[in-house]
Amino acid sequence: MRSEALARSRKPRNGYEILCEAVFRPLAHPLVLVLVRLRVPPPAVVLAAGAAGIAGAVEIGRGSLIAAAILIQLKTLLDNADGQLARLTGRMSAFGRYLDSEVDLLVNAALFAAIGRHAGQPLAGLIGFVALTSVLSLNFNAARLSRAASAEPDDGRPTAWLRAVYRIVYRPQDRLAEWIVARRPALTSPRWVSVLANLGMSTQLAVLGVCLVFGAPLVFVFIAVGELAAVTLALLPQRTPVEETA
Repeated sequence: MRSEALARSRKPRNGYEILCEAVFRPLAHPLVLVLVRLRVPPPAVVLAAGAAGIAGAVEIGRGSLIAAAILIQLKTLLDNADGQLARLTGRMSAFGRYLDSEVDLLVNAALFAAIGRHAGQPLAGLIGFVALTSVLSLNFNAARLSRAASAEPDDGRPTAWLRAVYRIVYRPQDRLAEWIVARRPALTSPRWVSVLANLGMSTQLAVLGVCLVFGAPLVFVFIAVGELAAVTLALLPQRTPVEETA
């Protein structure tokens, strides 16, 4: 029964994020079953995940890196729980999707601001935030464009202001990703979608947790920049032998 519920709560994906699917989603599922019994609405879990992430950022700023690492993994656990809860209970909505995306962005901004403050290098924190946001945006859009469009559920909640914020913040990223995919259609292939899936949020925050445990949060900035550089280089046009000898 539990395995059937887990299967029903899984989000259809063209890519497979190993840490997310093999670790965090199974760990989150017992919590999801409890939340179902308690009739907790999915948006409340989104807000709890955001609170855990913000608390983690506060702990980084205070220098309590182990506590921050634990809180950030709790954020990931709850982040995996909210989607499962929504799918298992049939309570998916545009409100929840927009709220989830915007809370994630807020948490990421807080984490990188805290890293920059802890290291005394606020510019490095900003650079890391831009790099990670770019990687996550390409990951999301490659997966989105690789599957057929579906109608967006909307349960009548006041989503207008969340949608407006989403359009301001995410629409430029989505348009840029669409422009890139139009020139590199291979990005929507199963191989590329799977590669980018493993640069998803669960994996990123797990890596940040490792950096925090080793007392080196600034290393995560270099990792995020390195990921963006690697993806950019992979997307550059490849010169053919004829072009090289011309």
